[in-house]
Amino acid sequence: MSGKMRYMLLVCAVIAALFTAMMPAPTVRAADVDIQLISVMRQDEPVTAYLTDNTMVATFDPQRAEDVVSINVIEQLFLGLTNSDPLTPGSIVPELATSWTTDESGTKWTFTIRDDVPWVKWDAVSDTATEIRKVTAGDIAYGIQRSCDPRLAAYYSTISAQVILGCNDLLTKAQEEVTEADYSMVQVAALDDTTLEINLEYPAGFFFSMTPMWMLRPVPQEVIAEFGDDWIEPENMITNGPYVIDEYVRGVRRVYLRNPLIPSDLVGPGNVERVIYTTVEDGGTVFALYQDNQIDISGVPAAELQAVLNDPAYEDQLQQGSDLAVAYYGFAYDKPPFDNVHARRAFSAIVDRETLIQQVRQGRGVPMIHLTPPGMFGAPPINDVGVGYNPEWAKTELEAAGYPNCEGMPPLHMVVDTGAGDYGEFLAASAERELGCDANIFTVEQMEFTVRLQTTKASNSTEDRPNIWLALWGPDYPDANNWVGSVLSCEFSDNDFKRPCNEIDDLIDQAAREIDPDKRIELYAQIEEMFFGTEGEYPIAPIYMRLTYTLYKPWYTGPFETDGLFGGAHLDWRTVDQEVQQAARNG
Repeated sequence: MSGKMRYMLLVCAVIAALFTAMMPAPTVRAADVDIQLISVMRQDEPVTAYLTDNTMVATFDPQRAEDVVSINVIEQLFLGLTNSDPLTPGSIVPELATSWTTDESGTKWTFTIRDDVPWVKWDAVSDTATEIRKVTAGDIAYGIQRSCDPRLAAYYSTISAQVILGCNDLLTKAQEEVTEADYSMVQVAALDDTTLEINLEYPAGFFFSMTPMWMLRPVPQEVIAEFGDDWIEPENMITNGPYVIDEYVRGVRRVYLRNPLIPSDLVGPGNVERVIYTTVEDGGTVFALYQDNQIDISGVPAAELQAVLNDPAYEDQLQQGSDLAVAYYGFAYDKPPFDNVHARRAFSAIVDRETLIQQVRQGRGVPMIHLTPPGMFGAPPINDVGVGYNPEWAKTELEAAGYPNCEGMPPLHMVVDTGAGDYGEFLAASAERELGCDANIFTVEQMEFTVRLQTTKASNSTEDRPNIWLALWGPDYPDANNWVGSVLSCEFSDNDFKRPCNEIDDLIDQAAREIDPDKRIELYAQIEEMFFGTEGEYPIAPIYMRLTYTLYKPWYTGPFETDGLFGGAHLDWRTVDQEVQQAARNG
């Protein structure tokens, strides 16, 4: 089968899947609430999934989370207003909300909230779950309002501010002037314990697809008031999700146990009672642990890919898929040479995406020349918008930028995540080959993920910021607004590029407010052309949509191909054949 045919089958599969539908004793103050104590007797060996992460958890706080590891944690600990269906990506199903309505204007949403979901305190010493009280509509309203608090300095605050009435007013207030009383600026209200009202800035067609998102989840106001930022320490935290935190050693290990007090209909069909995550940064070590049957899932290191593909022993364990994440090189507008649009165009056009995917990714990617990937509402056809690899045009553009044959090019500092140095080397080699640049002008610095995120922040001084960085954006909800709006808009993103606002942002706002789906599709095609066409702005150079190879042990099953494309994975939908697993682990 040709590579093109494999690609077409993959894209069709992605689109079809997406559109089938769219420790210490408790310290919480509880004098004024009813408390129910339930002792949970652990089995000698609970049904356990053994997993790894390649980086530490940045936060357990739903309103602060912005990385995939933290978002996956929050999915286990905190229920959402709604849930993204693990079996049908893009389809929204009830969770805390059982039903919802909207008024004729499309700007007022009313949700009916369950009254039987407890806030739970888990004591890992005594294996005891304590029900503190029930989750209310007020907890959800507080969480949504809190997502607009500028003192959190949270990336996803801008996503809330894009659509929820009053959120942007709070978010743009000076941090030193904000108090919790200002939360009333955000037009979200609990009409009673089971009725939540959310008012929008405009009738956003994509809002409902946002409702499973983590920053809109309930959090306990009284616990945050008591412990401040330390409310998410395991000894302080109360949660309401399918699992509780039983053990946490920062940067080393975390252990979840099934929440014994959650209503049974809010737990998935899997049988995993315990999840043990170990932090292992090196992919080769993870693969070795998998081969030794010590973990249930592993990626495939680049050096091992061909051997795995050719080994029949892995045939039934290996799955290829896409998480729809798009990798890109980001450009800093506030320092030369990328303060000049022609330089940005030139460096995008020297990237031979097919070759990069083969050499750096071992074929695990689909070339992207614009941002929004296949399967998202409003995504242009994959090759219809954008320039892509065009060395001759790149030379012309670099000369227009004032750097003919790369003469006078300043030193270029590039930052990438740990282990991604090949991407910097590829870009440096491309600039040398296509533009005549001296490869020595490049400095490629590898950083741990959370450090890299902080290094590229627009709030840093220009001299402390890199010229270029490698980043990856995965979908939060299935709409082009989550791409061009969340990543590239000058107003509703962190705008780490420091891109000035212009007419493109007016179109992004227009597309978000447009009710007619066909008109929205036309607008998003126009927006992508204005970013990535021959006259494009090019705040980034899109590279590829990520394809992944993942190994799953035969005893570990679940909806791996469809779950976790939007938000965190649902571990309560996974099943372990414990007898087979333990026999293999004991060798």
